Order: sequence, then C-alpha cells, then structure tokens
Amino acid sequence: MKKFTFLFSILLALLVLPNVTSAQLNLPQASPSAIAAQGIGLGEARIDYHRPSLKGRKMFGSQVPYGSVWRTGANQVTTLTLSREMEVAGNKVAAGKYALFTIPAPGEWTVILSKDAEAWGAYTYNEANDVLRFKVKSQALSKPVEFFTIRFDDFTPTQSNVVIEWERTQIKFPVKQDADAEIMEQIKTLTAASDVKPMTLIGAANYYLDTNRELNTAFEWASKGLESNKMYWAYALRAKIAAKIGKCDVAVEDAKTGLPGAKKANDMSYVQTLEKIIKECGK
Repeated sequence: MKKFTFLFSILLALLVLPNVTSAQLNLPQASPSAIAAQGIGLGEARIDYHRPSLKGRKMFGSQVPYGSVWRTGANQVTTLTLSREMEVAGNKVAAGKYALFTIPAPGEWTVILSKDAEAWGAYTYNEANDVLRFKVKSQALSKPVEFFTIRFDDFTPTQSNVVIEWERTQIKFPVKQDADAEIMEQIKTLTAASDVKPMTLIGAANYYLDTNRELNTAFEWASKGLESNKMYWAYALRAKIAAKIGKCDVAVEDAKTGLPGAKKANDMSYVQTLEKIIKECGK
C-alpha cells in the first residue's frame, strides 16, 4: 500500500510540474506602453509608443547615439496613425499608420515617417520605405524629463503640435487637417435641401460666425433655426451674429430671452456671453 501511495505521489508531481515550470512571471513593463491622441479637423491623429526612463543614465549622445536612426521610444517602433489625410510639418500625408523614427543630433533632429509600422525598434530600418523626412530644431529644457513623453499641445480645431520630450531635450512639429473646403461643401448641399433640419442651419450659422464669413447669411440661418429651437444657446448664437452685423436691437432682445435659460442650466459661459452682449450692445 505504501509503495502504491509513493508511486501515485510521483505520478501526480510529474503531472503538475509542467504547469509550474511553464508559468510566466508577471511584472510591470520597464518601458510601459502609452497612447497620445488628438482630434484634428474632422480626423484624429494617434501616437502609440513606449516610455523608457532615465534611471540616472545619459541618453542623447550616449545611450541614444547622435546621428543614428532611433525608434523614438522603446520596444516596438513608435507609430503615428492618421484617420484622414493630414499635413505633417507642412507636408501632405495620406491616412494610414506610419513608423515614427527620429535621428537626434545636437540642436536639430530629423523626423521620419516610414511604412515600416510593424518594426521592432530601428534594427531593420530601410530608408527606401520613408514616406516623409524633415528636420526640426530641438530646444533645451530647464528641468530634466525622467520618462520619455510624447503629447499633443498648442491645439486649435484644425491643428496641434506633436511634442517629444526626454532628458533635457524637446522637439515639436505641427499636424494639421484643414477641413474648411469639405465643411463648406457639406453646408452648401445640406442648407439647400428642401427638408433642411433646424440643427443643420444652426450648425452652419455657427461655423460662419466662427470663420467670420457671410454673417448676413448666418443671421438668416440662425433665425430659421430659432423658429423650432428655442434653447438659450440658439438665442445666444443669433445674438452674437446680430451684434457683429450691427443689429443691436435683435442682439439685446435675444440675449435677454436666452439669459434665464442659461442661468437655470448654470451654464456660466453662456451667462457671461449674454450679459456682455446686453451690456455692450445695449448702450
């Protein structure tokens, strides 16, 4: 019986042992993955990268040699994905996913967009696969950045800067998607429809106000939109347009009509806008 028990124990150990030896140790990544994304125009730009840290090391000119192609981070190559055609540093780039390589150098970096978006590092980099290559000035930072960082900054509805920072160095370059021609074509088509929706007219009026064009047309659209939409922000839109084209009587009346709704919604941005119109246009 003891012999049987001993043999059974050995067999059980052999069955369990492979599961033990094949188990993987799960630890945090030394260079964790990160994503930076920004809506630009009618599209989105997204950067996937990994974030190494300094850990007391000298990076640029040492661990990251000057004059050599760098993966711009750690692990897999950093990628830039554009949902639509955009301008990168003033150059048109088709929608798609690209590897974002760089060549650091003192005072100036080379930025490269490559078709090799699935590469591991820059070990297999091939210049023949470049889609775009341009130079940017680097700037010295007053304080060191411990973790490699890519972010979007200085953004407007149609443009943003890609900012890359590490150690005491920063570079930046613009990404732009000017959708004006496409938006204007939409407005032309949709506002001419016999069944045009009030929100379409209000949206078109707002875009004309934002871009300071054909404000009399914008006033007409805002007026038609107000026929079926009596929300405070609709009154505020026509009030702002009316104030810009000198129709202060309409502007003040709309502002007074919309103000109670804005206060009830506790929408202080609109409250302040409407009060300003009443004060300045009511003189």
